[in-house]
Amino acid sequence: MAKSKSIYICSECGFESAKWYGKCPGCGQWNSMNEEFREPAASKNAGTSVVHSLNKPISINEISTTDEERYHTGLSELDRVLGGGIVKGSLILISGEPGIGKSTILLQICEYLGRSLKILYVSGEESSRQIKLRAARLGVKSENLYILTETDVQCVIEQMRTHKPDLVMIDSIQTMNYIDLNSSPGSVTQVRECTNAYMRAAKSLEIPTILVGHVNKDGAIAGPKVLEHIVDAVLYFEGDRQMSYRILRAVKNRYGSTNEIGVFDMDDQGLHQVDNPSLALLSGRPKHVSGTCVTSILEGSRPILAEIQGLATTTGFGNPRRMSTGFDYNRMSLLLAVLEKRAGFYFSNLDAYINVVGGLRLDEPAADLAVAMALVSSLKDVPISDNAIVFGEIGLAGEIRSVTHAEARINEAERLGFTKCILPYHSLKQLHSQPKSIRLIGVKNVREAFEASSDL
Repeated sequence: MAKSKSIYICSECGFESAKWYGKCPGCGQWNSMNEEFREPAASKNAGTSVVHSLNKPISINEISTTDEERYHTGLSELDRVLGGGIVKGSLILISGEPGIGKSTILLQICEYLGRSLKILYVSGEESSRQIKLRAARLGVKSENLYILTETDVQCVIEQMRTHKPDLVMIDSIQTMNYIDLNSSPGSVTQVRECTNAYMRAAKSLEIPTILVGHVNKDGAIAGPKVLEHIVDAVLYFEGDRQMSYRILRAVKNRYGSTNEIGVFDMDDQGLHQVDNPSLALLSGRPKHVSGTCVTSILEGSRPILAEIQGLATTTGFGNPRRMSTGFDYNRMSLLLAVLEKRAGFYFSNLDAYINVVGGLRLDEPAADLAVAMALVSSLKDVPISDNAIVFGEIGLAGEIRSVTHAEARINEAERLGFTKCILPYHSLKQLHSQPKSIRLIGVKNVREAFEASSDL
């Protein structure tokens, strides 16, 4: 009888090796190689196996999509991120830091979904009494919500086959385990095999399944990268736990567009959707203060106004300090270099700080001009006009490049009462219609933008 062999698998990237390494050759992480035992595959005699083809190829025109059914969750923000609701037979992964609101939002939607659906909530972290106490605090009293405290995947799938629920929630995938595997729960092998098992069950039984996933210290989903390839949708919960706003972002969705976001406000009664995130993020904005600028960013198909704060001050160290929250640090360094070389605004002997209010993370180039204007405004101590909105990409030559969906950004600013919009000159020429209550100013470089946006 063949013996099981020992292998070492990286818990961060899934790299496999026959011997242990202190530093993973795949991702470079230290002390991430864990020993696991793998059973050898059963040997087969050559020539005795027969391949039986059960599935036959069919024309794509013969495939019907008219019976696609989506379950609405009762939260329009969550439905937006999912692409219109939960698709029957889909496998969805929700990930985020501890305490960010993953289990809370799942339990909340059970109250609305439980009116017409039978829900099985599987918990491997909490007891049934703990879930009951949390449900009472959130006002969840649905009679169609069933709680199962189990960590054995085979037992959970057997309950799915027996009770045939309309929706299954697994909290969390890192606590699930296959008893046939020698590795511990949460290991690379266990997470991969458990996710595969739930995927097969969801597809074969046509039961939509939602998995809760933990994150590692770098903010990525814990476990192998293949976990994100198995599921149909990957949703990330973002936001500072010390702040009330939570952002749910779709980074993968086979049934809808990606990069859609939903904005929620969290309090002791749970998560409440924010229907107008632009207004919420701009509330409390200071007036006639230098170093603050409003920009319009695009999250999926939704334009959102965000406030960017910049601060330039004399340094007390030999090397000036740079710090960025909510904006890419390397992009900030690039903008500072362009401001010095191309526009004549010198930050070489000053500390520079950037902060995006509300916990947003800006990753599109359209925010470049607003970041630059916030820094220059703080440097010159000249406020940006309170009624002005700024967006545009900055090139290395100091030019302002055009951005996409300029009309949607302008319409959002006009709806919230802004009267002046600083945008790239080329985007101004591409507009199909001119707004009535907002003045558009096209600029070609950083100096033009600062002169047009300031109160001077």
